Amino acid sequence: MELTREEEKAINGEYGPGLEQAYKILVAIGIANNATKFIPVKWAHISGVNYNTIGDAGLEFLQSIDKGTKVSVTSTLNPMGFDSKIDNNLSDEFKEKQRKIVNAYIDLGVKPSFTCIPYEVFDLPKRGDYVSFAESNAAVYVNSILGAKTNKESALSALASALSGKTPYSDLLIDEMRTPKIAIRPEIKIESELDYGLLGYFAGKNINESCVGIEEIDKIDLFRAKALSAGMGTSGICGMFSNKIKENVERIPFGREELEKTKEELDTAEKGEIIVFGSPQLGDQDLNILSNMIDAKKFKKRCMIFCPRTVSESNKNKELVNGLKKAGAEIICDACTCLTPLITKDSCDSIVTNSIKGAYYMKKSNKIDVALRDMKTIVKEYCE
Repeated sequence: MELTREEEKAINGEYGPGLEQAYKILVAIGIANNATKFIPVKWAHISGVNYNTIGDAGLEFLQSIDKGTKVSVTSTLNPMGFDSKIDNNLSDEFKEKQRKIVNAYIDLGVKPSFTCIPYEVFDLPKRGDYVSFAESNAAVYVNSILGAKTNKESALSALASALSGKTPYSDLLIDEMRTPKIAIRPEIKIESELDYGLLGYFAGKNINESCVGIEEIDKIDLFRAKALSAGMGTSGICGMFSNKIKENVERIPFGREELEKTKEELDTAEKGEIIVFGSPQLGDQDLNILSNMIDAKKFKKRCMIFCPRTVSESNKNKELVNGLKKAGAEIICDACTCLTPLITKDSCDSIVTNSIKGAYYMKKSNKIDVALRDMKTIVKEYCE
């Protein structure tokens, strides 16, 4: 890799051990991905916050970073393991270690945003801006919908970018790599957010490319785009979808058979003991859609809704949130369905959700079966 004089100084430790460590991480990643140089980023979104995800080794690494080191660009955090403002059954040890992780990030200057939908909470990156996003749904969304540029980063690489303000120039940061070499051709009408999530999961699992073409998605709304992005980000290396597809590109069909086969992999229960919404977390539009569907009805079973605190506590959503609480929902902030320690095999055997990403991790990591339904069907079956 070609380094500037300032980058050489940083990697040689002239600006402190923290920045030296960050650049060494990025150089190793850059070499592995055939990058020729670094480019500056305007925003880093960091995963690896939940203690369930990074454990003691991650905590020790964060605490080992030189105390004088601070982030050099806007830096935000993914959800952690629990909502500190409500009661839960987590152990004191888990909560204490989770707080230490959070404090370590705060000491570095990272904003404690605790959201996996930073594109709904903060000012949006401009088309063409380079960013470093470790949350997979957010990486896919900003590449595909907003036109910003990021690779699907790891917790470590996004943190290194936050500290250095740089990222290796490779893969989806390069314009030529953002043109699909293979595409999905839907042969059925894709309607619900669950259908879009399954389409994304199918694309990610079956196409080994960073960018995949998907026909007929020109007018996709935020609700469905989030589901598509999360599904795609969960199952493979794809970090972007596009409907700008060249004539000679190979098309893979996605029909009823492909949709049902994809769903069968994740839909492992007939009913759910707990209703769960929020992977990605619910934003303003999602809360509004859910509230309108419920109307004056109430949930027949326990319902957990994960959303950012900035969303749930904003004045414009006060009425929506109060209405959902009256319907029996629990509003949980700063955490999300994915890898949550708040739902365990001890508390239930199955959940019902509309989230492909939530279903995948609930089954894989929490060992809990999932009934996959779109939001409309969940309200119809589980509200009265």
